[in-house]
Amino acid sequence: MSIERKVRLIEQMFGCLEQEITTFKKQFDMQCVSGCGKCCTKLDVEASPLEFLPWAFYLFLNDKAEEVLRELNHKSTTICHIYQPLSLTDSSSGSCGEYRYRGLICRLFGYAAVKDKYGQLRLATCKILKESQPQNYQQVIDALKNKASIPVFTDYYMQLSQIDFTLGATILPINKALIRAIEEVLSYYAYRPIPRRFKKIA
Repeated sequence: MSIERKVRLIEQMFGCLEQEITTFKKQFDMQCVSGCGKCCTKLDVEASPLEFLPWAFYLFLNDKAEEVLRELNHKSTTICHIYQPLSLTDSSSGSCGEYRYRGLICRLFGYAAVKDKYGQLRLATCKILKESQPQNYQQVIDALKNKASIPVFTDYYMQLSQIDFTLGATILPINKALIRAIEEVLSYYAYRPIPRRFKKIA
């Protein structure tokens, strides 16, 4: 399957997820705290290269892939390379530098459920959201007990792996996932021309 086809399928999946998350937000009135980037600064975030393929493809089409790859290969911290803190002294306040191309893990966290060891759904969210919106959080907990429908991590990662099992099922520290995604795109186009419709991308 071509890179373009994979990117298109991933973006379609992201579109469906965004609709689910929009419904979730409206139903439970839960939102991340504005300007909070605490979860992005965790040192052990993991992701699959495939969920960042649209980002890597975007970089490639804008002649930035090799430059960003060099930056990533010389990066000493494990904090996500795409994250942009508001200041050097307050790394926990900030935002995604490429929000449109953020990964699946970034989209799901806070608005999706994981299954515990008993097979029960539990909202995967942060302490900040739980403490700042306790009533809304409790509504979600109660709704999950009543089998409410919300996005589930495993469902979306299974969908992802159906697009490309190797890249979708490979879970790496986030910056290594970013590196692998860029390398995948660069390798694919090493001896292939860029499709005409992508030659003038904004």
